[in-house]
Amino acid sequence: MPFRRRLFAAFLCSSFLAPAAQAWGPQGHSIVAALAQRHLSPAAEAEVERLLAADHTTQLADVANWADQIQDDPAQAALWQQTRKLHYVNFRGGPGCNYVPPRDCRDGECIVAGLAHYVDILGDASQGDAARLQALKFVVHFAGDIHQPLHAGYRDDLGGNKYQVQFEGRGSNLHRVWDSGLLKTRGLDWPAYTAKLDAEGPAPLPPNSAPLDNPYAQWAQESCRLTAAPGFYPDGHKLGQAYVDAELPLAETRLRIAGRRLAEVLNLALTR
Repeated sequence: MPFRRRLFAAFLCSSFLAPAAQAWGPQGHSIVAALAQRHLSPAAEAEVERLLAADHTTQLADVANWADQIQDDPAQAALWQQTRKLHYVNFRGGPGCNYVPPRDCRDGECIVAGLAHYVDILGDASQGDAARLQALKFVVHFAGDIHQPLHAGYRDDLGGNKYQVQFEGRGSNLHRVWDSGLLKTRGLDWPAYTAKLDAEGPAPLPPNSAPLDNPYAQWAQESCRLTAAPGFYPDGHKLGQAYVDAELPLAETRLRIAGRRLAEVLNLALTR
């Protein structure tokens, strides 16, 4: 069975067996990567460490933010321009968040297509190690991004960047609050936060939805639909403890789900 079909079939089965039930800032991405690495198969772990050796590390968390960091590296300017639209998807239809590729991912420039592209490279043993290492770093990052609800929104507000709020006594925007503000209220560094979330056990996965042959589209639709939930976009623009109490558990659940799914992707892509 071709790799992509095997991957989709595995996700379909794992979701049926599971209980029913953003980009993140540097902390969130590190947490997702570290959660995933804790649940790699021995074969996948060995291949991750072999590929990462070129970057003088063995830890996915050390490369989890690379796909954002390249925007500040003049040597990577061309790569950033090629990939910057792959960090998100803008749903252009009405409420419902149904993914239609020609409308929502024109020319393959969205996170759904970006994930599929780099997972294919990572899982292709005929590719060189340099290409597969780069693909690994994109996959780790995009798996985090696609689970941040505001990286898959349908509102015309640049993923909450134009939705101005007051948070912790300072001006901000809703995207920044979800990227990092909510998580920082825990007062934990990312290793301690990872340990806390991992101790809660496997994250419950939402049930499958169409399109069943594209798990990445399902993940994006999940995120988009969360942004439409009552209270996600607050009625007022001053966010207090009530908003943190209501939304932080959701943010943490999305981190746990992202880590679980990233581990599954890597276990399938890197085990031959």
